[in-house]
Amino acid sequence: MQTLENTHWPLWRKIVFRFFFVYLALQTAPITWLDSIPYVSIVTQYYGKLTDWIVTEANTLFLHVRPVLVPENGSGDTSMGWARLWTYLLLAALGAIIWSVADRKRPNYTHLNYWLCLFTRYYVIMVALLYGIIKLFGMQMIFPSLHQLATPLGDLLPMRFSWLFIGYSGPYQFFSGAMEVFAALLLLYRRTASLGTLVATGVFINVMMLNLCYDIPVKIFSMQMVFTCLFLLANESNRLIAFFILDKPAPTSAIYHFRYTKKWMRITRIVLKSLFVLIMIIIPVYQDFGQAADNKVPKQPVQNGVYAVTSYKINKQDIPLSLTDTLRWQDLIFENGSGSVKSNDTLFRKRYNRGYFAYGLDSAKHMLYFKKRYDDKAYILLFDYAMPDSNTITLSGLKGKDSLHVELKRIKRHFQLAERQFHWLSEQNR
Repeated sequence: MQTLENTHWPLWRKIVFRFFFVYLALQTAPITWLDSIPYVSIVTQYYGKLTDWIVTEANTLFLHVRPVLVPENGSGDTSMGWARLWTYLLLAALGAIIWSVADRKRPNYTHLNYWLCLFTRYYVIMVALLYGIIKLFGMQMIFPSLHQLATPLGDLLPMRFSWLFIGYSGPYQFFSGAMEVFAALLLLYRRTASLGTLVATGVFINVMMLNLCYDIPVKIFSMQMVFTCLFLLANESNRLIAFFILDKPAPTSAIYHFRYTKKWMRITRIVLKSLFVLIMIIIPVYQDFGQAADNKVPKQPVQNGVYAVTSYKINKQDIPLSLTDTLRWQDLIFENGSGSVKSNDTLFRKRYNRGYFAYGLDSAKHMLYFKKRYDDKAYILLFDYAMPDSNTITLSGLKGKDSLHVELKRIKRHFQLAERQFHWLSEQNR
């Protein structure tokens, strides 16, 4: 009787499998999954250094994406990211060729394919849980800040626009996260893994299209996730075609089922799966719940709000408000430890035609300090401050070698978008 173990795969299938095995092993990098275990990252960091070196050398010798590669940072679509993608594809092709020559007599890779599908499935689960759980608590895309509400729509880049679009609606973001978590939970169990793969494919195709259409710099990663899901679907192509196209009963899936014949193997499987659930679901939910609660506590060293700059003096000389003077501060926003100013002053971090900064308050010394970023140690401005009343702040300090005196008046700036309107009945378009 013919079984999966003695089935002879056609040559093309064996070559394709070898390519996918090498590529997915590099992409998913199971060795790095243990980084969260104390001290393990000390060892796994060398894997990252090795792959970075290989990618850099491949770029120097063959790819020439950029003369100097910029590592992945907040953007995954850096020159290093693209060089890494092409390097992994080249290594997969080269590995498939060498493997095909060295192991050309093997009839199939049924057992190896089981392990590849297993690790690939759990990789998709991890990614879906990582992004899904954080969305459940509304922490991936946050509601538009005062700084963003005060920024003209035309000054926003497509990525920021899409981020605000999702962050504006807590229920929509919760729904997006719930679908990712739902896909992960289905994938977690072998009986529902096929349905989970279908759901995950739909979820990640939507993510990929958002990234492509709104120029969000996670294009490579989202395309890889779709590619990974399609690999899992391809392993069940016969079942899917029979069910969805031929209207025939679908045979039982075999790619996720493996007979653990020994008791210790069954116990090990249960223990590892339980640890996975603990590390990837229970602990992140607990941590994100605490973080979400902490985020709701206002951090107000200065009262949040929009402040008009009513007086701006350099070296005791009053600088009047002028549309042609782009360096004078026009308005200033304080919000939970971050600030922004309507000015082209290069002293600040420039984003969307506003200057951004972090700030802190020493109430004992009546000092207010500005920094470019939260983690910077150096101050860009240091002021003596006074608050004659709850809506007025005066700042006095040095800007370079010049004295600077600023008077701020808190204004009631109304943003209609912040009202979170919802209407079941709408008699006319708004």
